[in-house]
Amino acid sequence: MKGIVFTEFIQFIESEFGMVIADHLLVATNPKSGGAYTAVGSYDAGELLAMVVELAKVKQAPVPVLVKAFGNYLFFRFFETHGPWLAAYKTTEQLLGAIENHIHVEVRKLYPDAELPHLTFRQVDTMTSELRYQSIRPLADLAEGLIESTIRHFGDPITFVRVDLPPADGTSACFRLTRTSS
Repeated sequence: MKGIVFTEFIQFIESEFGMVIADHLLVATNPKSGGAYTAVGSYDAGELLAMVVELAKVKQAPVPVLVKAFGNYLFFRFFETHGPWLAAYKTTEQLLGAIENHIHVEVRKLYPDAELPHLTFRQVDTMTSELRYQSIRPLADLAEGLIESTIRHFGDPITFVRVDLPPADGTSACFRLTRTSS
C-alpha cells in the first residue's frame, strides 16, 4: 500500500485523537517498517489495519466507523492537495465516474507499483448510479467515507446504500446512489 495513505492516516489520528494516541498506535502495533512512513514509500497494508484495530480498542469504537471517518478525512485532504486536478468535476457522479479511467490512470503514472482498488461506475438512469468497489484489501468502509464526503463536497441531493458483495469481508461492495431531486 502506498505510503501516502499511511502518512494521511497518522495525520488523521493526530488531528482527531492527538499525538499521544498516534504514538501509542505505533508502539502498540510495532510495525515491521518501524512506523517511519513516507508518502512515496510502499508498506504492508496489514500495518494500517493493525493500527485501526488498536485504535478501535483504545477508543472503544467499531473498526468500520473509524475507517469510514478516515475516508471522510481523506477526501478533504485529497481535495486540499490535488484540488486543481479535481476541480474539473462538478457533481458526485462526474467525479465517481472518472476515478477508474482518469484519476487512477494519473495515480499510476506517479506510482506505477500502486495497488489501487478497481472501481466500476455505471449510470443506471437519470437519478440512479452505482459504484462497485473491488480490492485485495478490506477497505470498503474507506470507500464509503470517501463517497459520503464527495456528496457533501458537491452538495448533491444524493442518498446511497451500500451492499457488501461476496465474500462480504469488505473487499467488494456496491454503492447505489440515488438523486432525490435533479
